[in-house]
Amino acid sequence: MASQLKVDTLTGVTTAGSIVVTGEGNSTTTNLQQGLAKSWYHLDGSGTVALDDSFNCATLTDNGTGAYNTAYTNSMSNVNYSSLFGGASQLDIGTTAVATGSHTILVRQGFDTTTTDADPIYSGIFGDLA
Repeated sequence: MASQLKVDTLTGVTTAGSIVVTGEGNSTTTNLQQGLAKSWYHLDGSGTVALDDSFNCATLTDNGTGAYNTAYTNSMSNVNYSSLFGGASQLDIGTTAVATGSHTILVRQGFDTTTTDADPIYSGIFGDLA
């Protein structure tokens, strides 16, 4: 028999912002908050540069061909967070500047050193919010 739980808020008993989930093998646990993306976006970097969709992104700045800065609505607690990138075929995407409130990326085609505008570009940010 299937069951369904409907709630508006989940709060940890010991620490309000910490909920532990038991893993698939029933022997390991994961902190739910640590595993959630703290920011993500889907970016159209060609033509009129725009965020197609996003979470926790306040602004997008076009810094020139293949260079973009995204500012977070809610900052990260430090600069040691993880940024994952993807996009159109054969893109090389990486950060050129990381701050608690934003990150800047540079996009190149393949292993060429020439920057390029592209669509789509997407990112997921993982770490601790401030």
